[in-house]
Amino acid sequence: MAESSTDAAPDRVAQIQADWRRERPDVDTSPQGVIGRLHRVGMSLTRRLTEVYARFDLTEPEFDLLATLRRSPGHARAAGDLAAHTMVTTGGLTKRVDRLEERGLVRRRGEASDARRRTVELTDAGRELIDRAFTAHMRNERDLVDELSPSDAADLERILTTWLRRLGEP
Repeated sequence: MAESSTDAAPDRVAQIQADWRRERPDVDTSPQGVIGRLHRVGMSLTRRLTEVYARFDLTEPEFDLLATLRRSPGHARAAGDLAAHTMVTTGGLTKRVDRLEERGLVRRRGEASDARRRTVELTDAGRELIDRAFTAHMRNERDLVDELSPSDAADLERILTTWLRRLGEP
């Protein structure tokens, strides 16, 4: 488990804050202590998560798309619904589905004349791949969260849930 911030030498964010306090003592840099560290944590987590996806020859958006299908009833969703659940445009979704379809991981079915009425579904190969990737992903997330004490992890989850709600994020 990592040492607490009071036991460790100043981190990069603390150094940046000290520089700004020296250069601009008239500006309150205390928010940077939270936002700067949260940003750095986010970048580090993304790097650690995408390393796992890459072991399965998946990008982060491809993992997200396959995982969304896997947790959907019948392992399928309408294309428009899938775009909303993966927070991408329908054009961006089409490109991802094309790549995954070429690899035999998903298939489209439905009305060929109206892409909005088409359904995207996992193939057996897609389900098998996302099940393996998701298992590795959850093991990785467990390892990452275990860097915190159970109490700190619970506090952080509560704080982040509250903050997201206040920021208007679902």
